[in-house]
Amino acid sequence: MLLAIGAGLLLTWTALLIALLLIRPKGPLLAEAVRLLPDLIRLLRRLAADKTLPRGVRLRLAALMVHLALPIDLIPDFLPVIGYADDAVVVAFTLRSVVRRAGIDAVRAHWPGTDDGFTALARPAGLPG
Repeated sequence: MLLAIGAGLLLTWTALLIALLLIRPKGPLLAEAVRLLPDLIRLLRRLAADKTLPRGVRLRLAALMVHLALPIDLIPDFLPVIGYADDAVVVAFTLRSVVRRAGIDAVRAHWPGTDDGFTALARPAGLPG
């Protein structure tokens, strides 16, 4: 039984690794993501502190921030490019979930950066621009 569980986890991890290799950011998109990181962190903190948002949304954001702060990842961060790709995928899914529940206006109202920065964030996260 333990062998089957271990094999299943290894297979899942391998599939995730292959998927991240195929969809990893390329060229200027990676540089753009690094440039937006401080604004993204402020956005997450502001959204998580907003008492007008539903409790489930705030809990998801808090869980995301804990996940990003933990040194343990599915794919270690020391691997070039794809090491941070799993974190980017988790952030994108969480932001989509926040937009579905709270609306794009709530996310836009808390965005600390420029309009161009929000557009750059919205594109890879799949948010309405």
